[in-house]
Amino acid sequence: MLFGNFINGLNDSWDVGSLTLPYGLGYLWGAAKMKLGLGVAGIAISLVAATAQVDCPDYTTYAQSPQGNPSSGPLGLPYMRPDPACRTFNSTSVEKVILDMKSRLKDPDVARLFENTFPNTLDTTVKYYNKGENLAFIITGDITAQWLRDTGNQFAHYHTLLSVDADLANLVKAVINNEARYVSQYPYCGAFQPPPESGLGLSVNDWALGVLVNPPVNNQTVFECKYEIDSLCGFIKLSSSYYEATKDASMMNAEWLAAIDQIFRVINEQSQASFDADWNFISYYNWTGLAGSLAGAVNNGGNGEPKGYTGMVGTHHRPSDDLSTFAFLTPANAMLSVQLSNLATILDHAGVAPEVSSQAKHWSKTIEQAVWEHTVVDGIFAYETNGLGSRYVMDDANVPSLLSLPYLGFLDMNHPDYVKTKKMLMSRGNPYYAKGRSFSGIGGPHIDAWNPWPMSQVTNIFGTNDDEEILTSLYTIVNNTGGLGLIHESINIYDVSDYTRPWFAWANSYFSEMLLDLAQRKPHLIFTDNKPYTPGQ
Repeated sequence: MLFGNFINGLNDSWDVGSLTLPYGLGYLWGAAKMKLGLGVAGIAISLVAATAQVDCPDYTTYAQSPQGNPSSGPLGLPYMRPDPACRTFNSTSVEKVILDMKSRLKDPDVARLFENTFPNTLDTTVKYYNKGENLAFIITGDITAQWLRDTGNQFAHYHTLLSVDADLANLVKAVINNEARYVSQYPYCGAFQPPPESGLGLSVNDWALGVLVNPPVNNQTVFECKYEIDSLCGFIKLSSSYYEATKDASMMNAEWLAAIDQIFRVINEQSQASFDADWNFISYYNWTGLAGSLAGAVNNGGNGEPKGYTGMVGTHHRPSDDLSTFAFLTPANAMLSVQLSNLATILDHAGVAPEVSSQAKHWSKTIEQAVWEHTVVDGIFAYETNGLGSRYVMDDANVPSLLSLPYLGFLDMNHPDYVKTKKMLMSRGNPYYAKGRSFSGIGGPHIDAWNPWPMSQVTNIFGTNDDEEILTSLYTIVNNTGGLGLIHESINIYDVSDYTRPWFAWANSYFSEMLLDLAQRKPHLIFTDNKPYTPGQ
């Protein structure tokens, strides 16, 4: 859409659920607020409804104090799993992995952390699942909404089990099908309300009040419409993981193909420069907060900083849900390049949509070349660029990050440009690296500069083969759970008992995924023996 046409639409309207709101630049100065719906009639067909019969505690509260018996290690970490009757999904294959790992991990505290974190997604976040409807709604933890990015990561560590656990595979397939409905309708949005079939009530997101979004959204479906290209990558990642493990092409139904089509629509729209040859401002998506809203205003009519053409795909927000400084987020484009290649691979294997596969291969290569051409200077990757000469050298803890480039599959951890960049990222050269007496790492503006995230130390392990560095990062995490045996969002370097988010399922999954990586790659570091271990094999 030409931004001039957007301005000319002042007298049109956006339908936002039950609200009809004027849009256009005039509305940027208005006082109206986009309010979220508060209820959906019906009874939930969900595991949560079943667990309510046994008086299950709220896990957000439960996770804030030690539960169960302590581990036998020096930290005495508590057992933090809910009672079996209160778990939102049970898997025998997951329980077997826990027993296998516990029997071989040399440190009882590390074993307890794995025992708590590996099943956390299934134990606590499956808010709704109906196999017959092929629908599942997965929350992030202490926020009752489904993020495309989080969900793709929350299930990543179960990948090798999908070929041997049909029930778990069916759950993942239902997650993908629900997300396909979201993406096919709202490809610019990253977080969603429960499906109407669930009967679950809708959540009010205070940070979405007073926020204007174009294209318009229905807030009875959308929880938050921040455009983050890695959210779409997360959907492809989960889809590829499922197909690679199961070879079940029935996942690629009409809704899923429609979602993939919408992803390519976003890629085509957001790879364009801000101005065309005649100096028309091009705007396909804009997002801004009204004066006084929690989200705050965004410059240039909600469009952010202008960008040139590079071959990369612009994004409005980062994986942390914070606004981008410049549109071309290097790690998100690296992830997109890899995931588009994975998409082409599964489409080709299934013999489905050859024209879509061709698009995926074309864009994967184009983006990869653009990343190398436009983001690396003197062997250092920039976190963000704008295609007009500006670059922002930093990193954020949230994946995709520059530190996570090997984890994403974009490059080898020994690539000299990555090695040089990584050294800078884990130092004062990165404005969001911070180090205290007992905790250090990379954070980001989502919290503040002195609250690094344990997630960054997990990522650091994925990016090195150095045994000493791996153990240093591992025990920086293990020794800093606030005595609760779970992985938190961020930790204050001045007071490590001060943390954010007691229940953060993605971080728990990511930690256990890292331990399973070490179980294959570096078994001698964590096991009593040197035999590699892969779940499901």
